[in-house]
Amino acid sequence: MNRRQAILTGAAMPLATLTPMAARAQTAPPPALSRSLTLGSFRVTALLAGSQASEPVGTFALNAPPEEFAAFAAENFLPADRAMSYYTPVLVEAGSEVILFDTGANPAGLLAALEAAAIDPASITTVVITHMHGDHIGGLSEGGTLTFANANLVTGRVEMEYWLGAGNETFDAKVRPFADAFTLLDGDQEVAPGITAIEAFGHSPGHMAFDLQSEGRRLILTADTANHYAFSLGRPDWEVRFDMDKAAAAATRRRIFGMIADERLPFIGYHMPFPAVGYVARDGDNFRYMPATYQFDL
Repeated sequence: MNRRQAILTGAAMPLATLTPMAARAQTAPPPALSRSLTLGSFRVTALLAGSQASEPVGTFALNAPPEEFAAFAAENFLPADRAMSYYTPVLVEAGSEVILFDTGANPAGLLAALEAAAIDPASITTVVITHMHGDHIGGLSEGGTLTFANANLVTGRVEMEYWLGAGNETFDAKVRPFADAFTLLDGDQEVAPGITAIEAFGHSPGHMAFDLQSEGRRLILTADTANHYAFSLGRPDWEVRFDMDKAAAAATRRRIFGMIADERLPFIGYHMPFPAVGYVARDGDNFRYMPATYQFDL
């Protein structure tokens, strides 16, 4: 192999390398479904469990003036009539704990992503549900059987109490049969050492984000605090269809992403472009998204 060939081969190697290249090429599914980073002693893996196209104004900008929306979309090189959302559960390996945050829209998509990451589903010790919308709970169970039978179940107290009385078909099928097994968290409580719940209410009544800290490194799992990297961060006051309390959700976006920007923290957002890892900077009264590239030991 000459020098040019070596460079091209190295450039083509995937970043989610968990096994030697030759062995993985023979035995593992395409690694594009997962990407890992090191955060202190934690290993954090983003899992692409699915994606979906939507109409952007009716999803991310209900109160935006049409001319302003069209101009902002064009400024960001985006079509005004189509948007893409990505479903990105996150796996955190923290010592003996293997913690999965959210489960995608169905078990198949999540299990395919776990297989791509060479993660045995039976090894997962805890499943944390950030909130009870269908694209976060859909992979929790199927036909009354839990996808991760060995795992402890965790969610926010406010969130669980709301949905138990909501009469929601998806929640009743996917979560209600196992509701008594859940450990319920309030804000500032730990899932495990170094992993702390943050109240991020608005998108849903008890929506939670999570603060990960290990060996002086820090990363925020924002879940659905922002639903689109351009529209929801560049214009945080634009109303999102799925935000259940739209004013509270906008205030939470400004609070959480203001903290992330001011403290220069990385974050993983459930619906950000995969692998969903990035930073934000203040941009006047709004925010500007910057995807992470080579800042981590990937």
